[in-house]
Amino acid sequence: MSTPLEDYALLSDLRTGALVSRDGSIDWLCLPRFDSPAVFSALLGDPENGRWRLSVVDGEVEDRRYHPLTFVLETTWRCPGGVARVTDFLPRSTDQGDLIRRVECLEGEVEVEHDLRLRFDYSRATPWTREVARAGGERALLSLAGPDGILVTGPMLRWPDEDLDASAGGGEGESGAGGGDDTHTDAAVDDPDSGARGGQRARRLEGRFRVTAGETMAWDLTWFPSHLEPPEPPEAEEALTATVDLWHEWADQLDVRGPYREHIVRSLLVLRALTHLDTGGIVAAPTTSLPEEFGGSRNWDYRYTWLRDAAFTIEVVVAHGLTEGAKLWRDWLLRSVAGDARDIRIMYGLAGERQLREEELDHLTGYEGSRPVRIGNGAADQYQADVVGEVMIALHELRRAGVHEDEYTWGLQKSLLRYAEENFDREDHGIWEMRGDTHHFTHGRAMMWAAFDRGIRAVEECGLDGPVDRWRGLRDRLAEEIEEHGFDPELNSYTQTYDNDEVDASLLQLPHTGYLAFDDPRMLGTVEKIEKDLVSDFGLVHRYRTSSGLDGLDGAEYPFVMCTFWLVEQYACSGRIDDAVELMDNMVDCAGDLGLLAEEYDPETGRLAGNYPQAFSHMGLIRAADAIDAARDSTRKS
Repeated sequence: MSTPLEDYALLSDLRTGALVSRDGSIDWLCLPRFDSPAVFSALLGDPENGRWRLSVVDGEVEDRRYHPLTFVLETTWRCPGGVARVTDFLPRSTDQGDLIRRVECLEGEVEVEHDLRLRFDYSRATPWTREVARAGGERALLSLAGPDGILVTGPMLRWPDEDLDASAGGGEGESGAGGGDDTHTDAAVDDPDSGARGGQRARRLEGRFRVTAGETMAWDLTWFPSHLEPPEPPEAEEALTATVDLWHEWADQLDVRGPYREHIVRSLLVLRALTHLDTGGIVAAPTTSLPEEFGGSRNWDYRYTWLRDAAFTIEVVVAHGLTEGAKLWRDWLLRSVAGDARDIRIMYGLAGERQLREEELDHLTGYEGSRPVRIGNGAADQYQADVVGEVMIALHELRRAGVHEDEYTWGLQKSLLRYAEENFDREDHGIWEMRGDTHHFTHGRAMMWAAFDRGIRAVEECGLDGPVDRWRGLRDRLAEEIEEHGFDPELNSYTQTYDNDEVDASLLQLPHTGYLAFDDPRMLGTVEKIEKDLVSDFGLVHRYRTSSGLDGLDGAEYPFVMCTFWLVEQYACSGRIDDAVELMDNMVDCAGDLGLLAEEYDPETGRLAGNYPQAFSHMGLIRAADAIDAARDSTRKS
């Protein structure tokens, strides 16, 4: 069985993310960006696909936690001889990309064991590794393959005897400097006086190091472009202090209250962790191809930035005092859609790249045997009618928070509305990126209504310019159309599309658009239908009934975390506060011990599923918690 997702911790340097299992194995890391090829891919295969395990010999994990308000992971190990704390972190972001693993012995004596298997390009390239001399006579391991270079510094690791490739050059090798009395390097050594003498096509590097109470050891893995000289790695203690300070500086801005404060803060930190520092793009998740059904084929690459995600992020961070931070996301969004509105896409690369070609990696067996493993995302070419509405809602909230609107930012929004107008009658693939036929999805049409509505309000409430009469006519036409084709009086419910009688969890977003109230009888009827058709026996919400065949995909999927939080929000805002609290408490319990949520949850096995951690899920948690807090405040005041 694959390591349960809830057993993984996320590390982030605001450029990429690593997943560290409870037993100390880093099984996923893309360098230098979230969407770069992975150097550790064991998450989607096995250890031979690349991992770095650091553990205490004969030890057990006694505790693990994040250093408060950071993504610096602290794991406490206990063994018969003593206690050690392992601190894993991606240092404050630099142009190169570093991963530091620091071990401190707290009691007695422990022996630390490494198993490092570097595999570049999603395990399609095993690097050539050799020992090199650094300034001051220290030794390091240099690994190269194609465009990627990795320098590993710290107490020296070695090649296991059985992994030595005599044909690779370098003969029997020489002993190197060790981090313990019995540590040595069975590898060809570069002589600093005579130059390189060889190396190995290294399948594995290992080492055991004894650490006694009060002693500390640290290892650094540094990525760099292979055509450049290896950079100087950061000093571990200084890097740790700077990284903690970086996270605390950001967290000090947060304005969070209420009984779910801890969960909201961690979720806001997740959104920050998934945001690229330089560009402002937020990835939907730092992973690809984690399945929506274990063993299934619904496996997608989420390491890109959706306009929808950027818009939702703006809304939740503005609600918690991060107005300046929201401008970073806004600026990414506006840069990405700049140009001809006809070229707008639903998702982009972190810097606004438009070509995200989807391909399958046949050599990886997949998480829990779930294949295919995909990189790239073909849904980037889809038309999704809801996107412009979500963007316009978010930018409206930013205006309400006092962020200045200039001719450039408002001009781009008017271009988005022209795009919506030009595609007014066009069918789409829906918010869930169906890969079947296109339809008029009721949620998408309501989001188009919201797009024109926010344009009208920008003119009427904020004094901006625009063809308000034309927008009002389009908004009214959409309202009439939605009521005629998207609401079924016999079911007393809105429907998924204009041409079926299914329901869809996206309909829970109708009140959020302002189209109708949370307690409108039509909305309450829709909720009742969703509870009947989409809520599982465990009380969690499916996105839609996959058995209808509308999505054009094989297999099924587990309940969707964000959709369940939408139901919490609906309950809270329509007066069902007890139901909201009960469901909310169940949902936060689905998170792992570090408070991270995936895209989906399998209640039968009690396991998270889908890409992890998922920005959407954490956005949903924040909104649900805010809704409960607001509902309780309203009840107390009435």
